[in-house]
Amino acid sequence: MAFWLIVIILLAVAGALLVIPAMRQETNSPATTRDELNKAIYQDRLSELAEDEAQGVVEQRPELIQELQQNLLTDIPQESIVDTSPINRWVLLPGVVILVVVSVGLYLKTGGLSQVQAWHQVEAQMPELRARVANERAEPLTMEEVARLGLGLRTSLQQDTGNINDWMMLGRVGMALNNATTATQAFAKAYQLAPDNDDVRFGYAEVLTRSNDPQDNQLATTMLRTMVGQDHTNLRAMSLLAFNAFEQGDFKQAIGAWEVMLKLLPAGDSRIEVIKRSIAQAKSQAGQETATLEIEVSLSPEAAQKLPQQGALIISVTDGKTPIPVAVKQLPLSRFPLSVTLDDSNAMMQERLLSSLQQVNVRARISLDGTANSQSDDWFGESGVQDFGTKGQPQTINVQINKQIP
Repeated sequence: MAFWLIVIILLAVAGALLVIPAMRQETNSPATTRDELNKAIYQDRLSELAEDEAQGVVEQRPELIQELQQNLLTDIPQESIVDTSPINRWVLLPGVVILVVVSVGLYLKTGGLSQVQAWHQVEAQMPELRARVANERAEPLTMEEVARLGLGLRTSLQQDTGNINDWMMLGRVGMALNNATTATQAFAKAYQLAPDNDDVRFGYAEVLTRSNDPQDNQLATTMLRTMVGQDHTNLRAMSLLAFNAFEQGDFKQAIGAWEVMLKLLPAGDSRIEVIKRSIAQAKSQAGQETATLEIEVSLSPEAAQKLPQQGALIISVTDGKTPIPVAVKQLPLSRFPLSVTLDDSNAMMQERLLSSLQQVNVRARISLDGTANSQSDDWFGESGVQDFGTKGQPQTINVQINKQIP
């Protein structure tokens, strides 16, 4: 209401600036002003003649007066006889209307009225959105509603900057929206307000582990180690510590944290199998109990003559029993023959690594369009099923591309 009152006042002032100068315009034309000037000069001249006559300087005063009158009549402009009518006030009305319409139109176009209305709607919906977030049985918020919740939280935090719960909620909203800046800043503020709150520390550490900044990751490691040191049974902190260590390439620390978790979890817990697979992958990444497969790819003379200018070389490894690839590697076309190395890092799934195979079948295909699906006229070759060697010792398999898909 105050905003619209200010708008009305400003429009009234602008209209007054348009109307008042026109209303105050001098009604006399330039000819009338000249006539009045001539009369003033005539009166002054009469006064001078009277003084001169009294002093005896002038003796023919009547003739001089007649001459002045004749000059006055001669110098009266002809336009003075034109009767100028004053400006009709209603003529200014269209200008005022245009001023109001243009001003209001520009505001509606560029003033963000729709955003302001949406903001007020969000403020009205905040109690409902908060209730749905707090109620686990309520319908989950859509992404649009999550964004509205974030807008409402930022509005409320401007008035109550010390609300730790709202800062944490805003941080979770930022994580849900993949807005790292909002999430980090919100949890940092909550951590500043309550550095000893476990939920705040864990939330802040979780955000830092997702950051692309190595300093943030290191800070997360320090915070999580402190939390685990204070409570050796804190599985949440231990799991996040292992994940962060794995992402940073510290596989030894990740394996150690996961192995401690295995000892703490009760038998039959569904997380045990997931942790075991994670440990296997970490060991694979660290070079423990892994396998390396060296593949030499060559072309038959016919395939070499029809090698396309563009495309991709796709190498897939299966267990020789099912066509589902265990490991896949894609390379741009280059000179042949060429050597390619595959290991567990090329595995399609974490729970099915290359090092787990006892036998392999290698297939090399030249994809004309660079896609994973086989297409007509693609050239390929297979090694056939071969035993896979000792883990940790590289094994070389030769594949010649000599067939074409009809």
